[in-house]
Amino acid sequence: MKSRRSVVIVVALLCIALCITGCKRGESKPAVGLQVVTTLFPLYDFARTIAGDKAQVTMLLPPGVEPHTFEPKPDDMIRISRAGLFIYTNRYMEPWAETVLKGVESRQLRVVNAGERVTYHAASNGADTHAHEEKGGDGHGHGYAGMDPHIWLDFANAAIMVDTIVEGFVAADPANGNLYRKNAEGLKVRLAALDQRYRGGLASCATRKLLHGGHYTFGYLARRYALDYHALSGISSDSEPSAARMTALIREIKSSGTTYLFAEELLSPRLTETLAGEARVQVLMLHGAHNLSRDDQAAGVSFFDLMERNLERLQKGLQCRAK
Repeated sequence: MKSRRSVVIVVALLCIALCITGCKRGESKPAVGLQVVTTLFPLYDFARTIAGDKAQVTMLLPPGVEPHTFEPKPDDMIRISRAGLFIYTNRYMEPWAETVLKGVESRQLRVVNAGERVTYHAASNGADTHAHEEKGGDGHGHGYAGMDPHIWLDFANAAIMVDTIVEGFVAADPANGNLYRKNAEGLKVRLAALDQRYRGGLASCATRKLLHGGHYTFGYLARRYALDYHALSGISSDSEPSAARMTALIREIKSSGTTYLFAEELLSPRLTETLAGEARVQVLMLHGAHNLSRDDQAAGVSFFDLMERNLERLQKGLQCRAK
């Protein structure tokens, strides 16, 4: 993770950029309706569903960009400052958010911490998926502070996030509040149905060991469906696993009797493929849904599409019997 110093520099650059762009009057017409800026893909997908045709929703992350090391540029800061609603995941996923927002001077901007009401679990390398819990809130910690930020992969958490997001929409644009609430309820019905498909689809599997040759992404999903999750490295995608950890995971793969090791889409599978070769197993891809590839973005892939794809691959990798 880059230092907070770089974020402070970006905030300073924002002030200059706003002065420059503020002088260029008449170059473009403002967009119609509520302007909403989100950080990660789940927030973007939930927000655009809630918005319908009454708001314009955009995402800060360019397609294919890994979010754990992302920090906003001056142009991103300008987008945030011009929005009516800014939605981020939590202070663990976007540790830069609180610092950046201090540099945004906008009376119209409402800020939504989508994860402020969910229950957080401690980050882990997979050895302990029942570690410390923390309720979301308005704390001022920085970095991951030991908490796993991937809260959207528990679909009950995702429903709580939807409730928090829709409150932001209604506060920013009360005239369309009824529509926003209706769309949010429909979204929560779909999340509940998705949860039931996962419960049924993962109920009868030959193994419950989810072995992942990447960073600790799927802890919430594993906890919800009683899977024994082991990841190669820590919570940050650029963390380097030790030789001892790699050896331990290879040993775990061999002793489990599994024929698959999972890798994560949008991240290089090189290390996972090396481990799979050592353990003589195949590689299956899962999607953490942080962001989309350019191809998925062009195809209009949704959060639900990604999660259905994950379920199919989990059923294959864990050798689950169809119900």
